[in-house]
Amino acid sequence: MNNISIEKANINDIKIIMKIYEIAKQYMKENGNPTQWNDSYPNIALITEDIKNEHLFVIKLNNVIHGVFVYVVGNDPTYHDIYDGKWMSSDTYGVIHRIATDGKIKHALKSAIDYSRKHLAHLRIDTHRDNKIMNEALIKYGFSYCGKIKVDDGSLRNAYEII
Repeated sequence: MNNISIEKANINDIKIIMKIYEIAKQYMKENGNPTQWNDSYPNIALITEDIKNEHLFVIKLNNVIHGVFVYVVGNDPTYHDIYDGKWMSSDTYGVIHRIATDGKIKHALKSAIDYSRKHLAHLRIDTHRDNKIMNEALIKYGFSYCGKIKVDDGSLRNAYEII
């Protein structure tokens, strides 16, 4: 993970961030996960809001952006209700959302997890059941499967937690 850095995204990063999300959506479609993100998600308005709220981060290799993720500390309404399981703790947690790369770096998820855990060790994250790569990686990096949650469109996601 030589020369990997993580920093807050800024408004000038939007074009490359959108490109990364397009690459990630195509990759997911080609690898058995065609429905996790639709053509209009994530969109510029959401990304702009994340930047404004200082929740969007970029992952750089040698000062070039190759990845992006959202990191937020606090109560996330998406995680209020959990089905077919339970959370390990109700203490304050951080959440990683919408992580994606352009495919040119390795260990982006681990980098995002490590960065986030430096701020708060208790994290939650979710992914689509068809996102086999992410489901396996989360277990590999120490997360425990806790059950299912519903996202805004009503679809279910596998929910994970690490303390």
